[in-house]
Amino acid sequence: MVSFLGLDLTKNISYYTVPAALVACVLPHVLAIAGSKGVFDNANPRSLQENLEKTETQAKLRVARAKAASDNGFETIGLYAAGVVAANVAGVETALLNRLTLGYVLSRFAFVFVYVQLGGNRKTAPVRSLTWFAGIATIVALFIKAGNKVAL
Repeated sequence: MVSFLGLDLTKNISYYTVPAALVACVLPHVLAIAGSKGVFDNANPRSLQENLEKTETQAKLRVARAKAASDNGFETIGLYAAGVVAANVAGVETALLNRLTLGYVLSRFAFVFVYVQLGGNRKTAPVRSLTWFAGIATIVALFIKAGNKVAL
């Protein structure tokens, strides 16, 4: 099968997707810091939102969306990693496991893009919700597939 980042997709690559999902969480945080143009205080990083509200920059809303996308990723990555482990321990088929885990990572990067770049447009808000739901659905599918496998 075709190689992806030097990995053979016929082999289980699901564990590698957990660090990839972490990148999808960290990337918008880095974008928020870079876009905040000196508003970010590394000594008090959780004050970014409060500090942004005090500024009148054009990028203020995009930085806030990037930070929110990062926070959203960190809220779900633990559940995702647990789903990956559960599916592996249960012996879910490699091809399905690879599709689900790659699907999650792709949905997270799509979510970040849609939230940060298109989030200011209310008409694209449903797309953001759809990408978020796709990621959550893959997590749920990992647990269901794991449960089905051990219940047999």
